[in-house]
Order: sequence, then C-alpha cells, then structure tokens
Amino acid sequence: MGDSQTWTAAPSAAEHARSVLAASWSCAVTAEGGREEFVGAHTVAEDGRLTLDVPEDSTLVAAAICAPRGEPSAVLEFADVAPVPVRSRIRARLWIAGWFVPVDGRLQFTTTRVVLRRPSGAVVVDLDEFAAAAPDPLATAEARLLTHLADCHPDAVERLTRLVDAGSLHGAVRVQPLAVDRHGLTLRIERARAHGDVRLPFHAPADDVAQLTERMHVLLTQASAASCPRALQRQRTDRDR
Repeated sequence: MGDSQTWTAAPSAAEHARSVLAASWSCAVTAEGGREEFVGAHTVAEDGRLTLDVPEDSTLVAAAICAPRGEPSAVLEFADVAPVPVRSRIRARLWIAGWFVPVDGRLQFTTTRVVLRRPSGAVVVDLDEFAAAAPDPLATAEARLLTHLADCHPDAVERLTRLVDAGSLHGAVRVQPLAVDRHGLTLRIERARAHGDVRLPFHAPADDVAQLTERMHVLLTQASAASCPRALQRQRTDRDR
C-alpha cells in the first residue's frame, strides 16, 4: 500500500459541530409556534453563540417573546450534507437546544445543549468545548474542493483506491470523495446494496488549501507506488467484456 501514514487524528465532536455550523447555509427551528425553515438567517460568533435574523411576522419571534426566560424553548437543527451525490448524503445532524432573546430586531440564542449525530452514533457535546472549539479550516471550502475532485479528477479518485484494503473494495461499483478535513480524506465506497466509508489520513494536518494540495499530492504519490487492488481489477475486467 505504499508508505504507511502515521497521522490518525480526526476532528473532535466539538470541532465537527462547529464545522457544521460554519458550512451550513440553512437551519430548521422547532419552537412552541411550530417548525420553520430558514435560509441564510443565522450567524455564528467566535465562541459559538448563534443569532438569527428572521422576518418580524415569523411565529418564532412570538414564541421567543412569550417563552419564560431561562427555559429551553427552541431546538435548532443543522444538516451536514455531502456536496458530492452519494447514497445517504446526510453525513451528520446537529441539534442545539436553548432559548431566544429578541435584541435589536434579531434573535440571540442561548445554548443549553448540543447533540451531534454521526454514523457512529449520537454524542452530547460539552458546552465549554463547543464554545472553545474552532471550525475546521477547510469547512467552508470543502464543498468546492470535493466537487472539483469528483467532477474533474475521477482518475485521481480511482488511483486513491489503491490505498484502500482490497477487502473493503470487494463488490464496489462506485467510489466517490465523501468528506475532507484538515486531518484526512474520506471515500464513500458504494456496492450494489450497501456502502461503506474509508478514511485516508494525511501525514500532517492541513491548515489551508495550499497545504491540502500538498497533502493530496503525497497521497497520490503513495497510491501510484501501490499495486492496483484486485477487486477493482476484476470489476474492470467484467465491465470490459
């Protein structure tokens, strides 16, 4: 498989949650007045505090005014959606509970609970860790980067499968880039009736796009030196018949 990689870190739950917030453009809010969807309405401060700019006639405004102060009165939901078309595109969901306070025509949110659900399960994020965490430096560029990789460099994606254990590729019909962060690239391996994910860690974290480019070049160099997985060889042979 080429040179072994030693960097195995991954984003913490708090960092992942902050990355979801940084990259999300929309959110759903459930309050006493019902459930509303908002697009481009939320902003996030450096410490994770949320503010929503919603229409004056929104039922959420009335719910915020009428709710007893200090009692959880709303739940905000954010979806982490894979930018590349794959099965099960929701990579994670983030729920933030708390209450709103109307301030200068906007709704300031006080957070009381943060829950992040990933494929591995749900985790309650510590509020102090959530406030102190920073979003992944690649979070806001991830969609553009993965779309470019999938659309313009499918040959590179196939080459990267040489770094994947052949057993994980058995029965694979398609491989797509699913996610990237400063610590590594995740590939989605789709089979006829199932799918799985494989993470390719970088040899060192990437703090910007320039460093990510270098990390990807290292992975591709390792892949070029690796043998082609037998599973993919069989697929190409079957397809060519």
